[in-house]
Amino acid sequence: MVTINLAYSAPINPSGASPILSEAQVWNGLKRKVRKAHEFVAPILECEVLSEEDTEVGTKVTRQVTFDKEARGSNDTVVKEVVYEFAPTRVDFYQPDGSKIFNIVSVDQGGNLILTFAFEWWHPQVEAESEEAKQLREKYFKMAKGAVEGTINAIRKFVKQGEL
Repeated sequence: MVTINLAYSAPINPSGASPILSEAQVWNGLKRKVRKAHEFVAPILECEVLSEEDTEVGTKVTRQVTFDKEARGSNDTVVKEVVYEFAPTRVDFYQPDGSKIFNIVSVDQGGNLILTFAFEWWHPQVEAESEEAKQLREKYFKMAKGAVEGTINAIRKFVKQGEL
C-alpha cells in the first residue's frame, strides 16, 4: 500500500494580479467551491450538497461529486465527501476511501496571502516505491498545481463579476 502525500502553494495576489483579493473574498470563494465544486475543479462534472450543519468546530457539509472518469482514473466517478469548513483559513475534505484534501489560506512573512492544497491519497493496491506510485505522484502534483491556480483564478473571476 502507498499513501501519496503532497502539497502545492501559490500566492493569491502575485504581482500584476487584478483585482487584489482579500482574505474574506478568498474564504467566500472556498465556501462556494465546497458547494459548487464544478465551477472550480475541471474534473468535477457535478456537485450536489446532501446536507449542511453547523458544529462546534465549523460547518459540516456532506456532498456528492461526480468526477470525469478519465480524470479520476477509475470507474468510481461518484464520490460522497464530508467537508468541514474552519473559517477563515481551512477546508478539509474526507473521501470514503480514506483520502483527504486540505485547502489552507495562510500568510507569508511579507503579509501576502497564500493558498495551499495538501493531499493524502490512499492507494492500497499500489506498492510503495513502484513505478506506478511514482506516476501517480507526478499526476497528482500536476493536478494539485492546476487545482490551486484554477481556484485562485475562479475566485478572482467571481469577484470581478460581483458574485463574491
